[in-house]
Amino acid sequence: MSTTREKTGVFTGSYAIHPITGKKVPIWASDYVIATYGTGVVMAVPAHDERDYEFAKKFDLPIQRVIASAPDAEDELPFIEKGVLVNSGEFDGLNFKTAIDAIIEKLAPQGMAERKINYRLRDWLISRQRYWGTPIPVVHCEKCGVVPVPDDQLPVLLPYDVEFRPDGESPLAKCAEFMNTTCPKCGAPAKRDPDTMDTFVDSSWYQLRYPDNKNDKEPFNRELIDKMCPVDKYVGGPEHAAMHLLYTRFFCKALRDMGYLDFDEPFTSLVHQGIILGPDGNRMSKSRGNTVAPDPYIQKYGSDVFRTYLAFGFAYTDGGPWSESGLQAIVKFTGRIDRLVEEVANIAKGQALPTDLSEDDKALLYSLNYTIKAVTTDTERFQFNTSIARLMELLNAIGKYQGSANKNDALLRYTVETFLLLYAPYAPHFTEELWERMGNEYSIFNQAWPVCDESKLVKDTIEIAVQINGQVKFKVNIAPDATQEDVEKIVKEDSHLEAALAGRSIVKFIYVKGRLANIVAK
Repeated sequence: MSTTREKTGVFTGSYAIHPITGKKVPIWASDYVIATYGTGVVMAVPAHDERDYEFAKKFDLPIQRVIASAPDAEDELPFIEKGVLVNSGEFDGLNFKTAIDAIIEKLAPQGMAERKINYRLRDWLISRQRYWGTPIPVVHCEKCGVVPVPDDQLPVLLPYDVEFRPDGESPLAKCAEFMNTTCPKCGAPAKRDPDTMDTFVDSSWYQLRYPDNKNDKEPFNRELIDKMCPVDKYVGGPEHAAMHLLYTRFFCKALRDMGYLDFDEPFTSLVHQGIILGPDGNRMSKSRGNTVAPDPYIQKYGSDVFRTYLAFGFAYTDGGPWSESGLQAIVKFTGRIDRLVEEVANIAKGQALPTDLSEDDKALLYSLNYTIKAVTTDTERFQFNTSIARLMELLNAIGKYQGSANKNDALLRYTVETFLLLYAPYAPHFTEELWERMGNEYSIFNQAWPVCDESKLVKDTIEIAVQINGQVKFKVNIAPDATQEDVEKIVKEDSHLEAALAGRSIVKFIYVKGRLANIVAK
């Protein structure tokens, strides 16, 4: 494995035949080729491998360039980058990846090549010299060898009277009561295995046990697990990717191959959560003095205020610095919701929604259904901050509607109740209490999730800005399908236009559909 040790070798006197060129290739034995790598016999490529290059130089072996940064490049050797093939006959000019596919395609029919993926799994999670962890359920018998513990003697339990000493041995090895047993096969004295399995062994299949954790007959019921799994969403940090997630995938695929599962991936999607930093923008650390403990905030404001701030204050996958002012904004937000429910709790209960809608009714229903659609979509995407932002906008729309002379109490109550349903995943305790305060049956979580009425998102009119030479001067209402001629007529008839032009003449009128009208004036 050393890159500095002098390389030695000897020519065997034998040759291999190159599978594509048909040329004779000398076979050397060398101490720098790892016997456990592949078959232990490798094709040296001295022009493109540093160790092969040193070996070829030492023994004056031919060095043939077969990869270059460009077809005519004379790169310094060894050239170890991925480039294009040269001096490779029919494969000249192909890039590295394409060449691999082409060579495999040529050699595979002759039985000389195949595409293969090697997975590397560490075995340290099976045998650990420590106390905590699942005992390995085997006994060691002088007559019978390694014998599995029978099913009716499982699980093997850890003893409590264990002596812990820093001597590099498993504490279980020093516990005679645990170690000494009898062979299940022949009844002779035997020893238990003193090592334990790492907790990774348990976490590699826990998603199969959780839905069926009361099952004392089998690890899990296959029919139930095939119905409930695989898990829809796994949330964890990137540090899980090369350990826990790798092992749980291996377990799942092995159980599938053994006939215990009908699926081969444990989780269908993955989300990496961000990290909440200290107020100074650095990782929280006691040494830095920038840690934020949740308990004081929960005791003062309640867990739902704290939860809502965590959802609103950060993009879930990004995280960011803790902000005291951000938390206070949520305190005010929840206070507004509490007062709103107090005002509408006893109005219009059981009344039907209006069918003859005013413009204010339509505006509120538009805001409500837009929020339903946005919160549903964003929550499923783990975009919790924008979900809370949409709820804040809806709360503002409700407040505006309350001030309307034409407000309908049944519609107001319906909108507030729907607001609580949308907010419930973020503030479960708070919304449960408000739901009950409005006289509704237990529980808010037994209700159906709101569904967007797309017809309420179609507006009779839309508001657009009118710009003069790039500056917004006033706004007008137009039909959503209005043409440029329609918009130009409405703008020119508007009472604000004369003052906005200030004596100038219209040179050009441009309408950007659904957004603005721009007037060029001189």
